[in-house]
Amino acid sequence: MSKFNEFGKIERMAIRPAPNAFKSQAQADAEWEDLRFHQNVDVNEAYNEYEAFKKIFTDANIQLDELPANDDLTLDAIYVRDAAIIAPNGLILMNMGRVSRNNEPKIHGEILGSSGVNILGEIKAPGKVEGGDFIWVNEKAAAIGLGPRTNQEGIDQLKAHLGDEVDLFVCPLPDPSHPDDVFHLMSMISPVAEDLAVIYRPLMPDDFIKWLEGHGIGFVEVPEEEFLPMACNVLAIAPREVVMLDKLPLTKGLLEDAGCKVHTYKGDEISRKGEGGPTCLTRPLVRS
Repeated sequence: MSKFNEFGKIERMAIRPAPNAFKSQAQADAEWEDLRFHQNVDVNEAYNEYEAFKKIFTDANIQLDELPANDDLTLDAIYVRDAAIIAPNGLILMNMGRVSRNNEPKIHGEILGSSGVNILGEIKAPGKVEGGDFIWVNEKAAAIGLGPRTNQEGIDQLKAHLGDEVDLFVCPLPDPSHPDDVFHLMSMISPVAEDLAVIYRPLMPDDFIKWLEGHGIGFVEVPEEEFLPMACNVLAIAPREVVMLDKLPLTKGLLEDAGCKVHTYKGDEISRKGEGGPTCLTRPLVRS
């Protein structure tokens, strides 16, 4: 039976490989500025990075649902977490806060539904939710970020899908520096075990910290100099076994000191330019 948290061993996961999202250099040339990537993507190098990234999961015997290319998708479609949330009764399809991504949830639902994933429901306008704003803390507790990509109407709909048995903490998020930029809840917290989360404390509201501590969670605190390079964006593939970007030695060391096995990958093209780390690039579907 699947467990609903962010740290159990991943058995099945959806991804969209780089060739299916970054379909050509011409697409990258045309889209990167409007999507507010930091720089244009070197598509061939992105393909190489993604193969090494994917090998971490194939080596861990994770079943991968590889989502296909589609002409209605942008470069952002590589960041598959945002289009859907997995819940006890199935997949909840999002209504994206970024308009250019509005085609992603329907396409997710069609592909994953046809492969046996139950589709529980969807967030409907004017509600907005993006998957990067949501984390499971344990089987009965979750948190959602209230900010530019997720609004109160979307949160209300999400609560209805999750049911009264889930304690849903609503965490207000700071505004990004530009309205089209992204700051998700997972920009400042990633659970990596039942009792451990990676956080950037300066942006965490005190009541959120206390709520997490009330659920028995301790913290690995990302140092200031590694926050913007996405050290908070850490994917647990099993309890205390994590995937993170390379070139983050301080946070990597803190995780290892906390008993974690750490896999790193080069993500200059697939992660840093579009500000999407390993959690953004993946949608775990089944954890044990």
